[in-house]
Parts: sequence; C-alpha cells; structure tokens
Amino acid sequence: MASILKVDKLDPQSGTALEIGTSGDTITVPSGATFVVAGTTEITGTNNVQRQNAQPFIINGGMEINQRTGTTATAFTNNVYGIDRWLNYLNGSWAGNYQQIDRSNSVVTDLQTDSGKNFDNVMMIDCTSAASLGATDLVGMLQLIEGYVHNPMAGKAITLSFWVRSTVTGTYCVAFKEGSTKAYVVEYTISSANTWEQKIITLTDDTLANYSSNTSTTSGSSLQLYFGLRLGTTAQQTTADAWNTGNFYGTSDQVTWGTSTSDFFYLAGVQIEMGTYTSSTLPPFRHESYGANLARCQRYFYMVASNSSSADVGAAGYYSTSHIFFNITFPCSMRIAPTVAYQTGTDYYKIIANSATDTFNDILGGGSASTNEINLYNNSQVSGTAGAAGYVRTADTSASIALNSEL
Repeated sequence: MASILKVDKLDPQSGTALEIGTSGDTITVPSGATFVVAGTTEITGTNNVQRQNAQPFIINGGMEINQRTGTTATAFTNNVYGIDRWLNYLNGSWAGNYQQIDRSNSVVTDLQTDSGKNFDNVMMIDCTSAASLGATDLVGMLQLIEGYVHNPMAGKAITLSFWVRSTVTGTYCVAFKEGSTKAYVVEYTISSANTWEQKIITLTDDTLANYSSNTSTTSGSSLQLYFGLRLGTTAQQTTADAWNTGNFYGTSDQVTWGTSTSDFFYLAGVQIEMGTYTSSTLPPFRHESYGANLARCQRYFYMVASNSSSADVGAAGYYSTSHIFFNITFPCSMRIAPTVAYQTGTDYYKIIANSATDTFNDILGGGSASTNEINLYNNSQVSGTAGAAGYVRTADTSASIALNSEL
C-alpha cells in the first residue's frame, strides 16, 4: 500500500543536491496537478532541457507563412526560397512546383484527422516534368538555422519530428548539415502511399566548438536541416547516423522520387526539441500565433508590396524637382541590413506630394540600410517641388518591393 507524505517544503541538507527516487523509478505529476518551476531549471538525463515556453527552433515549421507566393503553385527553382524559411534545392533536369496548401484541401484535413492536431497548412511538392536520376542530381528543401537560434542545441541530444506524405513509398533521408563541411544523415521510411505518417529522429548535435570553426554562432547560418526527395551518387554519404566530414545530403538508399508526373510529396509540422523523445513522450507541436510566426519570418524577408497597385511604401520628400528620398521602416529588426528587390516597369510607382501625383519607373537610384529601416532615393522621371513632402505608393499591379536578409 502506497504511503503519502504531506509537507510544505523539502530542503537538501547543508546545500547538497536533493535526490528524488532512484534509477528505474517513475516520478509522476497527476493529471490536473501543476508542477511549478520558479527559477531557471535544466533537467539532465534523457530529456535534457525543457523549453516549453520558448520559441521553436524551427521557424514556420507549420508552413503557415508564405509572403512570396501565397497559395499559388510556383516553379521549384534552385537556391530560391519558397515558403518562408524553406530554401529549395535543385540540380538536374527534373522540374516541379512547390505550393502552400490550406485546409480547403483534403490533404490538410486528412492530416488533422491522422495527427489529431489542427494544422492549417502543408508544403506540397509536385512533379511536373519527370526525369531519370543523374549522378549530380539533387532535389530537396532546406532550412538554414541562424546561430543565435541554434546555439542552445549544440552538443546536446535533440529530437526532430515531422509529418510526411508521399505517392512514392520507400527510404528517404534527412540531413543535418554544417554548411558543406560536415553532415549527419538519417534514413526514414514512408510505408504507405498517400498516407500521413509521423517520423521521429533522435541524435546528438555536433559541439559548439565545431560550429564555431565551420559556421557562425551569431547571425550567420549554423545548423542546416535538409529533407531530400532524390539524390545522385555525388553527394551520397556511406555511413548514416553519424557525423561525417563532407558535403552530404543522403545515402544510396534514398528513393528516386519524381520519375512520374503523378508524384507528390507533402511536409508539415516540422519541429526540433532538445532531449530524446519517443512518440509517447514527444511534446506537442508548438503552434505560434500567426503574428509571432510572421514576425520571426520577417527577420529574414519582408514583403513590402507584392503585385499591388495601391500599397503605400513609405514617407517621401523631394530633394530637388527630379530627386526624391523615401524611407521604409521595418516591422521588426532584420537579421542584417537587407538588400532590396523590386519590379521595374513603366509607371509602376508614384509619389504623391502637394496634391500632385508623379509617376516614375526605377525607384531605387541608391540608398542606405540598417537592420531597422532603409532610405532610398530616385533621381529621374519625376517632376515636383523641391522640399515638398509626400509618400510613395505602388501604381501598377506588377509592382513589388521586397527586403531580403536571408541566410
């Protein structure tokens, strides 16, 4: 018969560590009870460090933010970001689309049913031009994790989990990479076609010292997480489940997806937790608010105006009759001072000042940027009053302005 001891406080003797239970014991907090930790707590052992109230290590793992293309199917292009924070990798003659799909699609509602979680979005890769596999071929999606975000994981046990679905069954690979210098490749199996399956992968991250010598531990790229779909022999790693020196993306067991235009691949609910977990102990996916998730994505990319004929860009003023300055303040601090991408064309933008409207084509004659704002100017194709103040607005449905500080 169990004994019950009721006390208000337990203090270790003479400042020594307080031990509860012995090896093999289970310490249980009953359902409905609350375990309160007032200070900073590290739990050593199987589950290492609890971070339940911290931001997720993977940004946009729920595929909710897609500032660039929304839910429009878009060509899968090498080294170009698709859904926010997810970089597309492609080498070879294969061609396809990526797309953010939402719960109006049965694939997403199937995920909600199978997972028991209210996921709203999924990444879809669609084969539009099938191809046989060449030695240097590669197709996959990569998230580059900033050093500031990654550092707590270095040298620790970590658990990757995600939901995946494909028309092609077989062995797939996930690669944890330190740029092109080291890689840890793990295989997983998709057992049933067109069925959502959760995969859980555990490993020990490389040490912070090794990241310091190979990649950044501050605002640069640190740990990279790569999901592969097809892989030629050039970048195949022989030994899985170990850190190896070299630029590897998978093993020879990687299935060759994309040999039919009927091939689809779906990815959702990607998360990394510190500690070693199983399907029964894994913490639930951390659903951030849309605003918090968007802000974390905007640290790397900010779409100021996208294909808009009426977006206000920023405050402006005439330095001379043909020379204007304008300022864009960012919604959050960006990772580094961004570069500017904009669409050029006839009468794409206009400045409104002194009740007059002047259109101009090339809006960027130069400028300077910080991590919080950018100052731009134009010195042609306008005619106004020196000293007049106003604002810049997009004037064509093809006009767009984006600020980029991606890794």
